[in-house]
Amino acid sequence: EAWQASGVTCTFQNAGEESNDPLRLIKRLARHTYNTDTIDFMHRVPTPNDIVAAHQAGKHCTYLTCNGIPLSGDQTNTDEELRYIRIFAQLGARMMHLTYNRRNAIGDGCGEPANAGLSDFGYAAIKEMNHLGVIIDLAHTGWQTCLETAQASEQPVVVSHSTACALNKHIRSKPDDIIRAVLDTGGTMGITNVPAFLGGNGDINAFLDHIDYVAKTFGTDHVTIGTDRPYTSQYIPEANQKVKSSGPQRTRWEALWPADDPVKSPDWRQPHQEQSLTWTNWPLFTVGLVQRGYSDEDILKIIGGNILRVAKAVWSGSAYAVS
Repeated sequence: EAWQASGVTCTFQNAGEESNDPLRLIKRLARHTYNTDTIDFMHRVPTPNDIVAAHQAGKHCTYLTCNGIPLSGDQTNTDEELRYIRIFAQLGARMMHLTYNRRNAIGDGCGEPANAGLSDFGYAAIKEMNHLGVIIDLAHTGWQTCLETAQASEQPVVVSHSTACALNKHIRSKPDDIIRAVLDTGGTMGITNVPAFLGGNGDINAFLDHIDYVAKTFGTDHVTIGTDRPYTSQYIPEANQKVKSSGPQRTRWEALWPADDPVKSPDWRQPHQEQSLTWTNWPLFTVGLVQRGYSDEDILKIIGGNILRVAKAVWSGSAYAVS
């Protein structure tokens, strides 16, 4: 019902846990593979053209992503360290976070105060992802690493779900120079609807403000919607009653936020904020863009056309693309 109400055809679905450990990543990938193999109304698709076909057929689908790059950890040689990227690409992972909040062997995440850039190994990882047609996602990546990645990549890179630092400074937001560097690759800036990252009232209007800012500053060809949430919300009691609890979240260093980060504050977890931004209000995102003067052509880009363009570009340049 939520899918029908939202009008969503395809989600870029996080199917790899926040880690660089292949064994941890593959658990979530296996679960989403199983779900899409057994649920009739939703299927996983391997290529951007399959997304288009699903839309034309009135079906729903997922394009699988990972919240980390799988690395062997052997540190024997570069080729051996990168081999799991190919394996996960063969299993259907089409986009991967370069880092997740914290530092890894590739570069710094957005939660690291040092804000160092790419490692030498990081450059090799970028080259391999370009070769395999895996979209590089910088949403949780530190600013300097973002900049150096955009400069090094031969394919478009994306910030799948973030906000504009000019409107609300946060470790998960991106300043204008980083946004520009990403967009200069042909990539996109996705706007998330996490209230603490949006600032303002943390509601649908704040969300539209960030879309508006990126569109007017950089153009409508490079902004998209990256909600970063499922169709229900963990902060809405009515929704929680419908979904079995997975228990308390384990404390893991990859997901640690600074102690004073507002994401932990109940001020940014108000029911009215979450309900305003829930999936079933997706049609109101479109209405809001109409009210702000956007044309149908530009709205179609923002609600999916731009990220589809990037997916096609990256996939067409991959070792797996069939001409």
